[in-house]
Amino acid sequence: MDHTLTLNLPEGVYQVLARRAEQSGEAPETLAIKLLESATQPEASDPLEAFIGAFDSKGSDWADRHDQHLGRSIQQKLRSDQR
Repeated sequence: MDHTLTLNLPEGVYQVLARRAEQSGEAPETLAIKLLESATQPEASDPLEAFIGAFDSKGSDWADRHDQHLGRSIQQKLRSDQR
């Protein structure tokens, strides 16, 4: 079953959509449908998913503070490379 959806797009969003549609030879509506279809498809499986929980990361806050942990690791690596 198909459904009709009316959207009010900001001018900048519409201009980008119209430009991309013109480049691909499609109507903006057709391109919008394709973009919405791809955005609603399930993500491809992550090749690292099999390793989730495979080892103890020695920290329970990794998901919340991964940027800080990665930054600290990079700093340590750079310091050891300078020696």
